[in-house]
Amino acid sequence: MKGWRPPAPFLLLLPAIVVLAAVVIVPLILSLYSSFTPFRLTQPASLYTFIGFRNYARILADREFWTAFGRTVLLLTVALNVEMLLGLGLAMLVEKATSGQRLLRTIMMFPMMFSPILVGFQFKFMFNDNIGLVNNALQSLGLTDQAIPWLIDGTLAFTAILVAEIWSSTSVFAILILAGLLAMPKEPIEAARVDGCTPWQTFRYVTWPFIMPFAYIAMTIRSLDVARAYDIVKIMTDGGPAKRTELLWTLVSRTAYADARMGLANAMAYVAILLSILFTVYFFRKLAAARTQIAAEW
Repeated sequence: MKGWRPPAPFLLLLPAIVVLAAVVIVPLILSLYSSFTPFRLTQPASLYTFIGFRNYARILADREFWTAFGRTVLLLTVALNVEMLLGLGLAMLVEKATSGQRLLRTIMMFPMMFSPILVGFQFKFMFNDNIGLVNNALQSLGLTDQAIPWLIDGTLAFTAILVAEIWSSTSVFAILILAGLLAMPKEPIEAARVDGCTPWQTFRYVTWPFIMPFAYIAMTIRSLDVARAYDIVKIMTDGGPAKRTELLWTLVSRTAYADARMGLANAMAYVAILLSILFTVYFFRKLAAARTQIAAEW
């Protein structure tokens, strides 16, 4: 060992390895360990008490956790489907534009440039029941004669959060689907028109199968974003009213910091990560199936 020297690639990568271990690996190990303890922020000594899978068993029987999980799945399902439909429509409109397409693509990307915190403050102001733009517009148009409590009623608050999520992320679908439309060869579409296919048949059997992998890529990205939605919900409702807009990660945050039960919160976080991985695997399988279909048909 006296004359041994580490290889040059290892020495070059060592600073990155050290930083990665310090900011990612070590915190992950500590959080995983604390999920097997009754660690409370107000009782530091509880970090050294090992209780096995008691936190995880408690989560599996916790109605509040599964309610937040179901609400997160509902938000994910509705948001992904609406964003895909709106993104598909925007992408097809921009793809048909004969001039100014670059400008339209730039404008379409604007919502992606805003941070979730800024979007949360923006829509919290817009849905304010006293001075909000939405209520003022509805009253000016004569559609309602009194202010609607958007962020006070549970169902309306969830709808407001959904609108904010859709506005901020529809451009992800639009950009990726537009990339698929621009990469698509024109010969199959022309052949379908020559064969007498209607516009709907051309889209259903020629265009959509080709751009489907791009839609699944967007779904994979957005499913991870929505599954860990926190910023917009925290700013707009903070999980209220009466926890009716509580999602998985707002519940984890409240358990960790408001209730000081860090061990239980870390266990919730790892269960949420596992569920997110399952969604990602599902969309990757759909993506692989779509690519196989394109390879077989094209």
